[in-house]
Amino acid sequence: MSYTEDRSVWFAGQGLWSHVPEADWQDWTWQLKNRLTSIEHLERYMTLTPEERAGCLFAKDKLALAITPYFFNLIDRTDPHCPIRKQVIPRSDESVISSGEMLDSLGEDEHSPVPGLVHRYPDRVLFLVTDRCAAYCRYCTRSRLVSNAQDYNFHPEYEQALRYIEAHPEIRDVLLSGGDPLLLSDKKLEHLLGRLRAIKHVEFIRIGSRIPVFLPQRITPELAEIFKKHGPIWMSIHVNHPKEATQELKDACERLAFAGVPLGNQSVLLKGVNDDAEVMKALVHRLLRMRVRPYYIYQMDLITGGAHFKADVRKGIEIIRALRGHTTGYAVPQYVIDAPGGGGKVPVNPDYVEQITDDEVVFRNFEGKQFRYPLKAEPVTEKSAGVVMPAEIHL
Repeated sequence: MSYTEDRSVWFAGQGLWSHVPEADWQDWTWQLKNRLTSIEHLERYMTLTPEERAGCLFAKDKLALAITPYFFNLIDRTDPHCPIRKQVIPRSDESVISSGEMLDSLGEDEHSPVPGLVHRYPDRVLFLVTDRCAAYCRYCTRSRLVSNAQDYNFHPEYEQALRYIEAHPEIRDVLLSGGDPLLLSDKKLEHLLGRLRAIKHVEFIRIGSRIPVFLPQRITPELAEIFKKHGPIWMSIHVNHPKEATQELKDACERLAFAGVPLGNQSVLLKGVNDDAEVMKALVHRLLRMRVRPYYIYQMDLITGGAHFKADVRKGIEIIRALRGHTTGYAVPQYVIDAPGGGGKVPVNPDYVEQITDDEVVFRNFEGKQFRYPLKAEPVTEKSAGVVMPAEIHL
């Protein structure tokens, strides 16, 4: 059955927490303090499957359980296959390690010159500023690090990292990530952005965050002003399913956009969540309506215990084929595999080009029709071209 939705509806409201004063609900610190973090918390509101109960018990050794009240409202508590539920409620599958999986699947530790800094690409660095998130995605690439459930004992060294960036003029691009950078206080975040802006060769500052999705209340007018002051700050958010595109997320994205923050979205292709062309089309259309440009679809990284989320790469290619030409180009993200072990992002595209010769390129369009693009530009006679040239041209 194909995915359908009412495109005019944006989920809104406090749901299970309707009794809470609105001022509390809109306070991001209240949301953090009232996260659901245990089996007992979850079972107040829903019946867990045996696999979920076992997963929750294992979470203390793998990746902590935490869900904000706001995001928990999006779960269908009657459906074990709910795409929101699968993303944040642990399952026993997380304890199963399969071939090819790695603790540090992207080889970040190998490319870390100082704690918390990853320098893989020549002109940019990844700056991990915290190991905490508002909620924990069960397919997290950095599950070894975030929440410290695996006793990784990550402690970012801000000054060391900043000195490294200052000492390497080839670095023009800094991506703040973690954990989630937007869990830092306004004061800490403004100080960090100010320090980076003071480094002359740093031209581009980006933030990777799922806070707008898990905790849109964090995107306050005060935070937006900080971004405006130190901008342009580019931000990649992380939405995987159209059900996550709520009125509160839309409002948060508009506050960011009006503060001059260009927004992109990074989705992870997840089996049983969004590995469907109609689901992805609904998602990218909602993203554009929220002023967010679909940027990447990632093939899921080879994290330990993640095999149950692993979608077929051919499904990802099929999704791109279903988008290209069937919706605006702005809605078509780039499908990539982040090469295992630290090889970087590699685009994976449908094969539109059939042949390239010295004379032409032969390719098919989104409808499957074949076309040819000539590569040689040879002069033609007026007669053979069917063109009547004027005897004299006056300029």
